[in-house]
Amino acid sequence: MTQTLAKTENQYLTIQAVTWEQFKILQFTFAEIGVVRMTYCEGILEIMSTGLLHEMISTLLGYLLARYFLVKCISFTSTGTYSQVIEPKVEFQSDLSFSFSRNPEMTDLCVDIFFTRVGVKKLRKYQLKNIPEVWFWQEGKISIYRLKNGEYEQVDRSGWLPELDLGHLEQCLLMESQLDAMLAFEERYR
Repeated sequence: MTQTLAKTENQYLTIQAVTWEQFKILQFTFAEIGVVRMTYCEGILEIMSTGLLHEMISTLLGYLLARYFLVKCISFTSTGTYSQVIEPKVEFQSDLSFSFSRNPEMTDLCVDIFFTRVGVKKLRKYQLKNIPEVWFWQEGKISIYRLKNGEYEQVDRSGWLPELDLGHLEQCLLMESQLDAMLAFEERYR
């Protein structure tokens, strides 16, 4: 029998009308605290902590995607949570990011895990960096957004991974046992 993970809340705070200089001071001040993540986008500062469930889902999703890339022989570079910056407009770290070109600085896909309500305004930071595809995992579902003519539109299927069964991936991410999730995913793409 497959069990699902229980929902937990991460800590999250938004502050508006923050200058780039104020953001950099706060970022420096919080640098010693490893569980705090800060995102800055055009004067809006988001401060969040990541909890255990967030990290479990992010890690498992990264593993499953890497396994999919291997099985399908998709050339990729996992660029993780590195800071993507356009001074003085935006700085953020996605939970997962990937490049499918030979240049790892050209991010093609960003994935973020959310336990709070997410609106399309969250896409602005990716739009500024011209990221072609963004995934949001929220409440057990993955929403995919593709950049088209400078705007994001929600789509049913990944442009980078059109053969990936999103429903099955979502089911695997909700399994209580990561081993069961990996085995179920492996069985699907063997």
